[in-house]
Amino acid sequence: MSSNRNGVLRGTAKFDRPLRPRPRPSSPSPGFAPRRPTSARSAEAVPGRVRVAVRLRPRNAEEMVADADFADCVELQPELKRLKLRRNNWDADTYEFDEVLTEFASQKRVYEVVAKPVVESVLDGYNGTVMAYGQTGTGKTFTLGRLGEVDASDRGIMVRSMEDIFADLSLDTDSVTVSYLQLYMETLQDLLNPANDNIPIVEDHKSGDVSLPGATLVEITDQHSFLELLRVGEANRVAANTKLNTESSRSHAILMVHIKRSVLENEDIVSSQNGDASHLTKPSKPLVRKSKLVVVDLAGSERVHKSGSEGHMLEEAKSINLSLSSLGKCINALAENNAHVPFRDSKLTRMLRDSFGGTARTSLIVTIGPSPRHRGETSSTILFGQRAMKVENMLKIKEEFDYKSLSRKLEVQLDKLIAENERQQKAFEDEVEKVNLEAQCRIAEVERNFADALEKERLKCQMEYMELVKELEQKLVLNQERHNCNSFVADNGEVPASSSADEVAEVKTLLETERNRRKASEEEVELLKSQLGKHMQAQAGDGEILKLRNILEDEANQKKRLEEEIIILRSQLLQLNFEADQMRRCLENGSSGSTFSAMDSSVTQVRHSQFKDTANGQKSSVATLFEQVGLQKILSLLESDDANVRIHAVKVVANLAAEEANQKRIVEAGGLTSLLMLLRRYEDETVRRVAAGAIANLAMNEANQELIMAEGGITLLSMTASDAEDPQTLRMVAGAIANLCGNDRILMTLRSQGGIKALLGIVRCGHPDVLSQVARGIANFAKCESRASNQGIKSGRSFLIEDGALPWIVQNANNEAAPIRRHIELALCHLAQHEVNAKDLISGGALWELVRISRDCSREDIRNLARRTLSSVSTFKSELRRLRIDY
Repeated sequence: MSSNRNGVLRGTAKFDRPLRPRPRPSSPSPGFAPRRPTSARSAEAVPGRVRVAVRLRPRNAEEMVADADFADCVELQPELKRLKLRRNNWDADTYEFDEVLTEFASQKRVYEVVAKPVVESVLDGYNGTVMAYGQTGTGKTFTLGRLGEVDASDRGIMVRSMEDIFADLSLDTDSVTVSYLQLYMETLQDLLNPANDNIPIVEDHKSGDVSLPGATLVEITDQHSFLELLRVGEANRVAANTKLNTESSRSHAILMVHIKRSVLENEDIVSSQNGDASHLTKPSKPLVRKSKLVVVDLAGSERVHKSGSEGHMLEEAKSINLSLSSLGKCINALAENNAHVPFRDSKLTRMLRDSFGGTARTSLIVTIGPSPRHRGETSSTILFGQRAMKVENMLKIKEEFDYKSLSRKLEVQLDKLIAENERQQKAFEDEVEKVNLEAQCRIAEVERNFADALEKERLKCQMEYMELVKELEQKLVLNQERHNCNSFVADNGEVPASSSADEVAEVKTLLETERNRRKASEEEVELLKSQLGKHMQAQAGDGEILKLRNILEDEANQKKRLEEEIIILRSQLLQLNFEADQMRRCLENGSSGSTFSAMDSSVTQVRHSQFKDTANGQKSSVATLFEQVGLQKILSLLESDDANVRIHAVKVVANLAAEEANQKRIVEAGGLTSLLMLLRRYEDETVRRVAAGAIANLAMNEANQELIMAEGGITLLSMTASDAEDPQTLRMVAGAIANLCGNDRILMTLRSQGGIKALLGIVRCGHPDVLSQVARGIANFAKCESRASNQGIKSGRSFLIEDGALPWIVQNANNEAAPIRRHIELALCHLAQHEVNAKDLISGGALWELVRISRDCSREDIRNLARRTLSSVSTFKSELRRLRIDY
């Protein structure tokens, strides 16, 4: 039989009864608390070796002075779990333990490696023992019984064990009782009741269990009552001042924690008659599982000439050394597999009979000092631990069938079923009577309704038949008239075409005339300008100059009128062209096709020439172009068929919209509608990018935001966001939506039209500038939503959480880009201000980010907001208390 690293022996063992694996119920039954799963319950007896850890005490002030010229006699190798004990400067003995703890090991680390596995076994139903052995003054009481009242990190194994026990138990069905005793001068005394100073030890010859019928048992329900109990016991424990320790324990302290737990065990699956397993199982039977945790703080072994004990203290030292010697003999006998183990030589060994060679899981910590002055005691302690590592226990679970609990449960269920059966029987009879009455009433009503509906349907069919006959007659007359009209058009097809061609020719003549007049006027204006310059150089009279100025003004007015007439003629020409196309489709004669083609080409040339002049004019500054051309003409170019002209025009409008002074004029002139039409009609990436930028500029003005929403702007921006791939276009769209997210009045409409989902869809781009705009939009929306909730306008969960924004918010709460991180941190703080969002934030992992923001955020206002939120929301406070997180 060989041992592995964790102290469990691999081999065969004899079990008193087979213990089948029990499946865990999907949901806990009423009255029983859910238990954490464990593999230790799969068998009744499990082999387990005594685990031993060694802990080195730091050098105290006296040793620092006394041993100044000597190196420590102990060398630790914790990574190899080894300890070297120096004999001299060139020779040393090496020992291996299950754990080697240095002088810097924390109390928490000591508890986790020494006592926590034992506590977990006790919670699973096994008995457990944690014991400290060592020389006086090496830190046994500090390791086990420290209360940690001044510094919580100094809490010992007793306090930490009870914390874990209370965390796992359900006080509704489980119970914890505690006894605290001391073995002083071979007399077992009760530390909770000092008057009880001679407690007998009773052994069960069949099971080998040891009981103390006279000890005080105190039932505790919380950690505070347990700490009070420890304070009382420590005050009654015998201690004295020796040369080795100012407060040397003169007795062995034994803390016994008795745990009683209620568990459920399912029976086998019920088999059907054909041999297949049925889906039904027998009801679970209640069991009571009893376990015991024993924490033993042994008094320190000492040599009289070193401790300076005299008189009564000398007798105490003899008694201590005698009991420790008996314990050592028992461990030697167990380690060597002797047939006889002298457990009855001492009361200490009788009490620890179950801990060494019994059914308990035992963990021993031996404490040593670094001073070479006590090398003999250190060597003896180490050898004691080495021998204890050879002792093997057989772990067993003690279970009892809980008849009382099952009886009470069945009685309550029976009473409930009887009462429920009577209620259901009465309700069934009332329901049957009610259904009969309702059925009779409904049958009569259905018969009446059927007769009325049949009559109405008959009248309706007659009326529809008459209306259909009338419509057919009207269609027949209309078809006859249309047939006569088509015949007339076919006979006289050349007349409309020639008439339309004459009108088109006439309009073209007028247009050519007007162009010539405009050209002549421009030449005359140039001539007059040159004449004006000559006159100014010649310093002509003031009257002549005034006259020339008046002529120039008249020419300018005439030019303006001509331009307006040209625009009107162009619209008329487009209308005639459209009518001619419609007429050409209706006529069967194709001879006039060349005429219309020529007309179309001429119109196209005129249009292109005019727009090229406009496009060339845009090379000047936007302000000069705005003054010279006029806003209305610039907006009209947005509908141009020429792509270059359209792109230049939308760029001009976007630049104008960047200035707040021009935004109102652009909106009043219909510029907002034209920009939205560009997003709807054109797929050109440049046009969409610049148009979205212009809308984003207009959306900075609160007065324009409601107009954008009213004209379907958020829907068009969402469509553009889903189609576009260019990062710059997505940045413009995200910026426009982010500006709209800052308006409280349009919050509901923005969300209902898909604004939040559009923002979340844009994150697919991954560009930092785009993500920054998305984060800004989410922060604006969260801020407005929080304000609406505080004012009572909105209730319920955040729309951001409902639309699935929380995972992205948590993922980017600590983004490397400062703008993204700042906006997301602000959004997270606003979401967390409302209790209704707290559970979603906790399940989504946002609570950890809030704690980080409250500690590490670079902006003080956001950091303070996170702290206020964590301290004001009750759900966060309870969760942080449960996780033991300070903020």
